Amino acid sequence: MKMFRIVKTLDELMKVFIVRGIVFIDEQEVPYSIEMDEHEYSALHILGEIENEPIAAGRLRFMNDWAKLERIAVRKEYRNRGYGHQLVDYMLSVARTRGYHKFRMHAQAHLRDYYGKHGFKVVGDLFKEADICLLYTSDAADELAG
Repeated sequence: MKMFRIVKTLDELMKVFIVRGIVFIDEQEVPYSIEMDEHEYSALHILGEIENEPIAAGRLRFMNDWAKLERIAVRKEYRNRGYGHQLVDYMLSVARTRGYHKFRMHAQAHLRDYYGKHGFKVVGDLFKEADICLLYTSDAADELAG
């Protein structure tokens, strides 16, 4: 069984929300009202599991000609093992198979270099959401920066 997959069942979606609740609401103190938004039902959710234990999650939204990577989370005890990079790679792969070749995200400022390894670059200034400093980033193929 693959570690990452597109969510297809309510049980899988619950696991995604559990990972996000642990990482964003508990660990990073993001209010529920910000973490859960109006895009939950239209987004494509990704779940990462090891032996049925949910360890990571992400969300993809598809805009006109680009895909937005969102809500990328790996539980603390599973970090620094490469799972986050694998999750981002999987999300990019899913978007590419759906015909998207431009990607964007709002990345936490301290993760600039982390996402830079996937071709993302900073576009614009820092901004805050839920008291977390964020950067608007786009992939190297995105012409938004020009």
